[in-house]
Amino acid sequence: MSIVLTLCKAFLVGGLLCVIGQVLIDKTNLTPAKILVLYVLAGVVLGAVGVYAPLAEFAGAGATVPLTGFGFNLAKSTAEAVNERGLWGALEGPLSAASVGVMTAVLSALIVSVFARSKDK
Repeated sequence: MSIVLTLCKAFLVGGLLCVIGQVLIDKTNLTPAKILVLYVLAGVVLGAVGVYAPLAEFAGAGATVPLTGFGFNLAKSTAEAVNERGLWGALEGPLSAASVGVMTAVLSALIVSVFARSKDK
């Protein structure tokens, strides 16, 4: 498959997810934090009914990078860990799936805090 087609599919699916979020912000009274939680939950639910895995395979990073992909990844890794390790996997699965993203966010915040100083308004 050509890289241009791959990029177009990722752009279209990721862009559609962003458009949905923007419409929710503009047309509802939902706060951005509630919309973020809804996106994570949507990824979990769509993964549970078997819709998100084919979407992620089709769109690649366009479906796995947004928060819906994070929710899908948490649910998928939790289910796999429960199948392998039983009840302990319910705790271990989401922690191992989220560890890279959380570590990246914390290290990024640390690096930015070294170079940027907050100012009084």
